[in-house]
Amino acid sequence: MADSAYNTPADYIGHHLSNNTYALSDHDLMILHIDSVVMAILIGILSIGLIWLVARKATSSVPTKTQAFVELIFSFIDSQVSAIFHGNRHTFVAPAALTVFLWVLMMNAMDFLPIDIMSKFYGFLGLHEWKHVPTSDVNTTFGLALGVWFLMIFFGIKAKGLGGWLHEFFCEPFGSKIWVWPANFLFNLIEYVSKPLSHSLRLFGNMYAGEVIFLLLGLWAATGVSGIFFSSILGAGWAIFHILIVVLQAYIFMMLTVVYLAMAQEGH
Repeated sequence: MADSAYNTPADYIGHHLSNNTYALSDHDLMILHIDSVVMAILIGILSIGLIWLVARKATSSVPTKTQAFVELIFSFIDSQVSAIFHGNRHTFVAPAALTVFLWVLMMNAMDFLPIDIMSKFYGFLGLHEWKHVPTSDVNTTFGLALGVWFLMIFFGIKAKGLGGWLHEFFCEPFGSKIWVWPANFLFNLIEYVSKPLSHSLRLFGNMYAGEVIFLLLGLWAATGVSGIFFSSILGAGWAIFHILIVVLQAYIFMMLTVVYLAMAQEGH
């Protein structure tokens, strides 16, 4: 339910969508979103810790329900990677895909925490502006996508050598004649720039929109008894539907990561 302390709906939505920032310089481009960084790191440690605990207690006999569930996730991710990436996937790509999937999934799942209750909790800690869903911050999603982008370049150079990678950059897809080099370069440059943009904005857009809808339902609950009733029903329905969005966006982000690495290694 929306807090009555806010003067207008815009104040309520603006407060919950504001990041806890720290200015690294006098310029707006040098601002650190502390909440996104801290939450992403904590969730990453938690994800790795949970997998480590399951692996530590794993047994070759009859597995526990938790072990069976984790093994099911491992098997699913490995099968998805094997269908796309045709190199040695077990040394890096499959573990990286599993890490990306679980990390993004856990960050997305923070959206299920009741935002007003969590806001009061953070306020009690002295954090009056704190977004606990890192993937609803475009800086987080772009940072993840940029990491994949650098890996894509690394895989391309590793597979083809620096000369082969540059040759492909200037001689594909329109041929190796010198007069088509500018067209090839421009075509490949657009492709390289568009990948991290689409990779990051897809995840950010879905998670940001989901957070806004939860806030709008909270505002509706502040209008009275009927608002509380309909907001509760619609909120429960949206939360159930949002489960699909949270899982699907983590899966899509992971699959695009694998696809980009496979494309970089195989080339045009």
